[in-house]
Amino acid sequence: MPAFRIAPAVAAAFPDTLIALVTATGLRGHEPWPHTATALDELEQRLADGSWQPADETDPRIEAWHTAYRSFGTNPRRVRPSVDALGRRLTKKGAMPRINPAVDSYNTVSVRHGLPAGAFDLDRVTGDVEIRYADGTESFTPLGEPGTVETPRPGEVVYADTTGVLTRHWNHRDAHRTRVTEDSAHVTFVLETLHAGRDGDLVSLAADELQSLLAPHAARTTVRHLDGVRPEATV
Repeated sequence: MPAFRIAPAVAAAFPDTLIALVTATGLRGHEPWPHTATALDELEQRLADGSWQPADETDPRIEAWHTAYRSFGTNPRRVRPSVDALGRRLTKKGAMPRINPAVDSYNTVSVRHGLPAGAFDLDRVTGDVEIRYADGTESFTPLGEPGTVETPRPGEVVYADTTGVLTRHWNHRDAHRTRVTEDSAHVTFVLETLHAGRDGDLVSLAADELQSLLAPHAARTTVRHLDGVRPEATV
């Protein structure tokens, strides 16, 4: 089973990081997921009736990621954290994208709670996964662009396994290789904050909510956490 870890240099630079790892085994992505469909519909209805708005870059949860992006040389208004981009899309279109039930589940939890989220098909991951600074030699193929190869800049924070980079700009975009599809049966989902002291309870709530959406469609689900004290966990 792979381990996820925060590299010491990243932990030192972002000491209040907290990441929830929600892992589902025996996931059944081809069956109906009515609770996820309802959650999506309810979120869109709350936006339409004005009772809720996605967090934007003025919100401390999003602003913290903008500051982090700038610290490693990324302009967050050109290359936005995933939750920021998703919230902006929802506000503009009034609807969430429908990808597949597992992706729809974490997108809904992400935008509802203002926390970046992502997921990795563990059957396509090689070795362990580390959140670290890129050295400028790695390769990355963006989600949905199997013919494209990018090279992250040295010093950019990435998720990476032993084959290559799994995310750009920490949580801006996932890799095509480890994308989650209806066929993905063994998946780890991540929910992140840079301010555990402020948002730790929110991360726990979001992880529990995501687990509740996944559990009816999986043989087993677990939740692990990464932080400065516990920088590594096996999923």
